[in-house]
Amino acid sequence: MHLRNFLIVVRDIEKSKAFYHDIFGLDVIADFDGNVILTEGLVLQEKSIWEQFIQCKVTGKGNDAELYFEENNMDAFLTRLEKSSYPIEYVNPLMEHDWGQRVIRIYDPDGHMIEVGEAMDFVARRYLSQGMIPEEVARKTQLPLSQVQMLVDSKDV
Repeated sequence: MHLRNFLIVVRDIEKSKAFYHDIFGLDVIADFDGNVILTEGLVLQEKSIWEQFIQCKVTGKGNDAELYFEENNMDAFLTRLEKSSYPIEYVNPLMEHDWGQRVIRIYDPDGHMIEVGEAMDFVARRYLSQGMIPEEVARKTQLPLSQVQMLVDSKDV
């Protein structure tokens, strides 16, 4: 068995297609008039169609799930958000977790929570390039020492 897609319900499919393209670079793979498949496995479904399928009303902004994207150039991403034509509602502004990963959370136009965070191998490389030894990086990032050591061995630091 394989997970193929993740479907979210949207009020305005055209607005959502544009948002996910402009902010996250996702492109349309298939458009079935109210059901759109985007790259990275995200599917958008018109709210009215979904409610007909499941025979009940959809409520938004449940804060019980999130879409997760990785972006290593957080400063450029923040600039993209600030310059976008979309009214961005922040769940939390840019923050750094105890393990060193910088993340930001926003809502999409329909109230779906989105987290954008740095890849953990990027975080580990940052600490290694600052002179931390692998054991310190493993402790700080909570990554296995073997994974940190592979980064050192690859000389990709």
